[in-house]
Amino acid sequence: MNVKKGMNEDFFEAIEELESKNGISAEFLIDKIKQGILKAMKKEYPGCDNINIEIDPAAKIFDISVIKTVVEGEPENPNEINIDEARNIDPRSSIGGVCEIKVSPAIFGRVAAGTAKQSIHHDIKEFENKTLLESYKNKEHEIVSATVVRIEPVSGHATLMVDKNEVYLFRNEQIPGEVLKEGDIIKVYVVGIVNPEKKPMLKVSRTHKDLVKRLFELEVPEVYDGTVEIKAISREAGSRTKIAVWSKDKNVDAVGACIGPKRSRISKIVSELGGEKIDIIPYSENPEEFVASALAPAEVVSVKAAEDGSKSCTVIVPNSQLSLAIGNKGQNAKLAARLTGYKIDIKPSVGHENAGGAETSEENPSEDASNE
Repeated sequence: MNVKKGMNEDFFEAIEELESKNGISAEFLIDKIKQGILKAMKKEYPGCDNINIEIDPAAKIFDISVIKTVVEGEPENPNEINIDEARNIDPRSSIGGVCEIKVSPAIFGRVAAGTAKQSIHHDIKEFENKTLLESYKNKEHEIVSATVVRIEPVSGHATLMVDKNEVYLFRNEQIPGEVLKEGDIIKVYVVGIVNPEKKPMLKVSRTHKDLVKRLFELEVPEVYDGTVEIKAISREAGSRTKIAVWSKDKNVDAVGACIGPKRSRISKIVSELGGEKIDIIPYSENPEEFVASALAPAEVVSVKAAEDGSKSCTVIVPNSQLSLAIGNKGQNAKLAARLTGYKIDIKPSVGHENAGGAETSEENPSEDASNE
């Protein structure tokens, strides 16, 4: 049996396995292996400058050799070899010529492999992370489909699979009340990339308001092509979202386009969000009109902007609509304030001069707007 041939075949089989397993080209791997072998050779043959390493996967050639200049007397440096010693290696050697000293890969290759292993492993990991980071950058701030592969029974954190990569959807990024099961295919919003310098991972969410925006882009052609523009979104995940839309084309009804024929478009989005209510609001550059629309489904009698020019206003609603305008735990008023950016003071129409109301603002979105 040709031992060298067998060893070479094993070596190239290992290269092919690394290539297929890591998705890295053989050329890249061979280059890194050569660097590792060269480093080990320089330790074994200090001072030698002419080290030849030939690795050819097609021809199954793996040769290592040291090239030295043949001299008559005592060699003056590691790059020279005495004529007598040279002729023991190659009888055709002559003074002034070169002598190629073959190094057996079967012996030295193992030493070199041990020296090169750590460097190669590091380079492979670095290459994998760089490739992964590039693919992740294309997904940042976008919506992606993910398959639920595991749910942690104690924490409730979910492990998802996105393009053969594991991604974690933490419990606080899941829609409140949502029950995920293994095998579910869900949409998640890519908030960003964590650990980009080491092991990049996607940070995903189902509570982020831009998840709703991306869902409308998927389901509403007019939003996708820019005819209908989403001006603002405010969201209480799992409960209610308000979205302000505006059409660049006077012949296109922005609200109607988002709802779709027989509510087909909005129904798909609501279903994806587990039944979350969505109020589609017509955007207006007139603050009074915008605030009045934002308080839907409540009816509004009047909106009066502050005279000092601050982003605040007083809203008068029918007495019967006060609770609806405020919403459960002040939710409707808070969402309207976040949507418009206005501090909203809601008062009943009858006796409002002396009656208390509800005040909420974008600056204090967590404060409940309750009827005083």
